[in-house]
Amino acid sequence: MSRQTSKRKEILEKYDIPEDAVPQHVAIIMDGNGRWARQRGFGRIKGHREAVKSVRAAVQACCDLEIKYLTLFAFSADNWKRPKDEVDSLMDLLVTFLRKERKNIVKNKIRFMVVGDVKKLPQVAKEEIAKSIEATEKFEGHNFILALNYGGRSDILHGVKECVKKCASGKLDPAKITEEDFSSCLYTRGIPDPDLLISTSGERRISNFFLWQISYTELYISPVLWPDFREKDLIEAVVDYSKRERRFGGVLNE
Repeated sequence: MSRQTSKRKEILEKYDIPEDAVPQHVAIIMDGNGRWARQRGFGRIKGHREAVKSVRAAVQACCDLEIKYLTLFAFSADNWKRPKDEVDSLMDLLVTFLRKERKNIVKNKIRFMVVGDVKKLPQVAKEEIAKSIEATEKFEGHNFILALNYGGRSDILHGVKECVKKCASGKLDPAKITEEDFSSCLYTRGIPDPDLLISTSGERRISNFFLWQISYTELYISPVLWPDFREKDLIEAVVDYSKRERRFGGVLNE
């Protein structure tokens, strides 16, 4: 038995999680960085830097539980409205994170992916993203996805434009477009919809994230501020998820 399989078995037994009740795809809205910093008398960027520890913890927890996909809402298309110095710091932090973590994700055979309009990111960020994608593109077991310059509405609009292009070129019949056809035109094409969406810091909002993809996703609100979020907090969310009865619009057999 591999260390990873043994760790998964240990967690499932400890928390009484059924083998078939572990989500395939977990998405997280990482909220609370600014609040965490403010409570401690720091500037907002200190909260963002501290949050890197939580990213590592979430990735590790998903590896231990053998959750195949983890998506983190890292930078919203709306975040450009923030003060320039904060945005610049976030981009610098992204570049630093990618450089430092690349060796680790390669070592653990984690595929790195990005969803969103990355064309608008700084050139150095785009270069580091491309290097991480290229270095990990052959891995299949675990997928670590960052949503960067992403917005649910802009994703849907992007999908509409892609569908229009395909229709104009004759690749799609406008009268026969299916949900699957449309999904294949989104930034998340090829990625299964999230089974579980976690929102941290007690926030009960979707924040313009994965509007198409979460139609039947289970929601979990964690009271923990993102910089304090650790493996045990993700496991608690999975425990709660494991007790849900997912109907997908149908009725459970009695």
